[in-house]
Amino acid sequence: MSVEAQHSNATSVYEVGHFIDGKLVQGSSGRWGDIAQPAKGELAGRVAFASAAEVDAAVAAAHRAFVEWSQVPLVKRAAILFRCHDVLVEHQDELAALLVKEHGKVWEDALGELGRGFEVVEFACGIPQLLKGEFNEQVGPGIDSWSVRQPLGVVAAITPFNFPAMLPLWTVPIAVACGNTMILKPSERDPSCGLRLVELFSEAGLPDGVLNVVNGDKEAVDRILEHPDIEAVSFVGSTPVAEHVYRTGCAQGKRMQALGGAKNHAVVMPDADLDMAVDSLVGAAYGSAGERCMSISVVVAVGDIGDELVRKLGDKARALRIGNGMERGNDMGPLVTRQHLDRVTGLVERGVEEGAELVVDGREFRPGEGLENGFFLGGCLFDRVTPEMSIYQQEIFGPVLSVVRADSFDEALRLVNEHEFGNGTAIFTRDGDLARTFANRVQVGMVGLNVPIPVPLAFHSFGGWKRSLFGSDHMYGPEGVRFFTRLKTMTARWPSADHGGVNPHFPSMK
Repeated sequence: MSVEAQHSNATSVYEVGHFIDGKLVQGSSGRWGDIAQPAKGELAGRVAFASAAEVDAAVAAAHRAFVEWSQVPLVKRAAILFRCHDVLVEHQDELAALLVKEHGKVWEDALGELGRGFEVVEFACGIPQLLKGEFNEQVGPGIDSWSVRQPLGVVAAITPFNFPAMLPLWTVPIAVACGNTMILKPSERDPSCGLRLVELFSEAGLPDGVLNVVNGDKEAVDRILEHPDIEAVSFVGSTPVAEHVYRTGCAQGKRMQALGGAKNHAVVMPDADLDMAVDSLVGAAYGSAGERCMSISVVVAVGDIGDELVRKLGDKARALRIGNGMERGNDMGPLVTRQHLDRVTGLVERGVEEGAELVVDGREFRPGEGLENGFFLGGCLFDRVTPEMSIYQQEIFGPVLSVVRADSFDEALRLVNEHEFGNGTAIFTRDGDLARTFANRVQVGMVGLNVPIPVPLAFHSFGGWKRSLFGSDHMYGPEGVRFFTRLKTMTARWPSADHGGVNPHFPSMK
């Protein structure tokens, strides 16, 4: 039974299995995880946890498919991806409903997530251009040299709960367009969307075995990291796990890309358009309930604007419309699980204990009828936060915004640069010279100038610095193509009457 068919029966607890060699496969390990419906706090489904043998079966299918898929002409691969894009767009409402149901984000945010994922599919459709090599004629007497990028083989992506559609779509299209075959391991918290995406890729014409899904927990991840036939792994998750995954995969000789946590600062200068900055910050802090690695979680108020900035932020935070994501017009939905809600509220309590001023207490929010057991937390706003506090140091991953006061631009810049994370940042100012200085000096991978969430479009690449990224390659865009391919360079000379005789010395092209 397809993912769509299982979800159409609203009264039953559905089961999510795997997708191996072009077929939906029920789990056989006997181990299962619960899938919650965050808005109602109810059990919605169960997801099969793959055994090492099930991972092996998926890798074997991908390994068999690689021989033929890697030789498919680039224009045919592109044509298949064009069809995949069209099928995904056709089913976007169905996919959005899966996102809202299992993750909890609001409808508009779900559509936005899908749109940013579809952009990468569009980018990957240009694979004939993206894989053009380089050629030099006559690098030496009668000698030509050229380079090409070739697929790695079987690759894997381990994606997080906060973007169940976008993160698979940031890896899958480029990996398969480059000629690789792939194993996708979605988050066990909200696995249905990832599984349905792969079903749709298959329906659009991607050959059996090229793209496979195994659901599961640490056992599946460990097998992916140690499997000798998997050449590369892309991972997104918390920094401690990302570092472990990166080091484990590297020790196995794999090419690794591991994106970790964040603590994104927005610097607000005294000359900023304060109303524009506040509107931008509220969306960036509380959108998707703060469960975004590019959320703004710290605002650095420079100079004497702090009181007015906090007042305006507080008014907007109190006015957030919070509820079931399926109800159009809501700004924010619940957090993904009860455990995550407890963690976030625990950090809010710790912030109060450590002396921060809780201006808006989202714990006071009460959802409407039928949502009493949902995992809801209203927007929280702290003022007078200091760098020693836990809420400043840790990635909260919830609807919690902290305001730090700074006397000068240099102090604000130092705060950003001294934090262990370096994923994204922003500055709000009318001063172009100051903005340019900030962009040049800040030690962060993605920078917004009056833009709160500077996620690059698909034809650039996404990734942070410091402990927000392990490995050298960023995601999607040109760096995504490089990550999923390897360089090969050829040098050729064809026989001639005068080949120059024996030369025992180091080869020279002169």
